[in-house]
Amino acid sequence: MNILKSSLIVSCQAPSDSPLHQPEMIGAIALTSIMNGAKGVRIDSPSHIRAVRKLAPDIPIIGLWKQMGLNSSVYITPRYEDAVAVSEAGADIIAVDATLRPRPNGEQMPDIIARIKSNLDRLVMADIDTIESAIASSQAGADFIGTTLYGYTEDTNDKTPPNFDFLQELVTTIDKPIICEGGIKTPQQAKKALEIGAFAVVVGTAITGIDLQTREYVATING
Repeated sequence: MNILKSSLIVSCQAPSDSPLHQPEMIGAIALTSIMNGAKGVRIDSPSHIRAVRKLAPDIPIIGLWKQMGLNSSVYITPRYEDAVAVSEAGADIIAVDATLRPRPNGEQMPDIIARIKSNLDRLVMADIDTIESAIASSQAGADFIGTTLYGYTEDTNDKTPPNFDFLQELVTTIDKPIICEGGIKTPQQAKKALEIGAFAVVVGTAITGIDLQTREYVATING
């Protein structure tokens, strides 16, 4: 996956109640991103991954499946069975919640990573929130470490991404490619993350978040 080195990866997702939350729409957004220079995309759910793969057969896809309502705060590809579905849909890299929180059905993060690599022959992106979860997922065999959940878990909800000091700590501590994801709002921030040593940068809302961006503009105008 050297094609992703020092590159922009666009997270092409939409809220479930958005008109954009349709496979063909996500596919169009992903293809637009690729046509304008992104080297990879991050896609949620098997149906959306299949739609993107059909339009862009050779582009690296980081796939995940957000699963709510499983009596767990872990929702990004929380179970091995979810990883299987993501793999079968055509993802090259499977993103999993790699925090140290309890998972559904008592599954363990190291076991899920090991099974993805041995049974599915896919690369793994570990979405982490702390240096401890980064170390644990790296030791478990994750191929990439992503800052995705920094600021979004019980242990980090008092923090705001992106945190470039945290990114620097990861780069100097973890001997795996670090993907900076979460809170990147400007091209300048993306460039800074790469200069610090991030392997790649994932940007979502600032590029593809039409729903959230519009709401923020309206709220500010009317506030």
